[in-house]
Amino acid sequence: MSGELREVLRRLPKAELHCHLDGSVRPATLAELASEYGVMLPCSSSADDVAKMMRVTDAATLEDYLARFEYTISVMQTAEAVERVAYELVADAHEDGVRYIEVRNAPLLNTRRGLSLDDVVDATVRGLERGEQEFGVVARFIVCALRNLPAASSMEQARLAVKHKDRGVVAFDLAGGETGNPAKVHAAAFTYARDHDLAVTVHAGEGHGVESIRQAVHDCGANRIGHGTRLFEDPSLAQYVNDRRIALEMCPTSNVQTRAVESYATHPFRDYFARGMNVTLNTDNRLMSGTTLT
Repeated sequence: MSGELREVLRRLPKAELHCHLDGSVRPATLAELASEYGVMLPCSSSADDVAKMMRVTDAATLEDYLARFEYTISVMQTAEAVERVAYELVADAHEDGVRYIEVRNAPLLNTRRGLSLDDVVDATVRGLERGEQEFGVVARFIVCALRNLPAASSMEQARLAVKHKDRGVVAFDLAGGETGNPAKVHAAAFTYARDHDLAVTVHAGEGHGVESIRQAVHDCGANRIGHGTRLFEDPSLAQYVNDRRIALEMCPTSNVQTRAVESYATHPFRDYFARGMNVTLNTDNRLMSGTTLT
């Protein structure tokens, strides 16, 4: 891509609906916070080395890809760190031509050193609001529950999301490794969110097949699907999703990296788009994937 074309693409107004806070930490910030909080990184503290270490190029599975998050989560255990990462993400989105962004995170993962769930949401929203005020990027928050935890945990996260829905929280999500962690276990949490007029999205069809998407749609009532890469395997379900205009938050770069698809050439985005499906392009994790919307 020529520099001129890249600049044209960068300046195009964009929206991003699927971007993880703990997957989009600046390399320099990760190095600085690791030093401040005594977190050992398996590389030097230079931003370039941290970026190379965190970038996923050889993940065997989705779970292997997700293992990198331990480094970023470890440094995001104070309100100051969480707020900073959120603010910097909005700044980076602005540089990428993004006008609207929904940032998602699992607050439970940031409570290891004493922060409450409310503390994490408050810090995240403060960072997003500060970025919005400074850069003009409308920034909203999606609270994630985790598939590998019990239903009681996801209900707690759903209640947290609803509690903060009048201050920047726009949706409730379910994230984490799909294999062995069916979405239907968490159906009650999604019913609670929907009953309180909160939108819901579910990671599905990334590390597991169409049954995961089916549960997201039918058991959890998802308004959007995070990834949905394997939806094409079931034409009937694909038609159902299309008829109801359920949006697909597609992330081609991470899908290639996690081996959800073999290559960009075989990624179903083009086919879904050609069929008129409600598809969006997203970065997923700007740090791990080394990518932007541009």
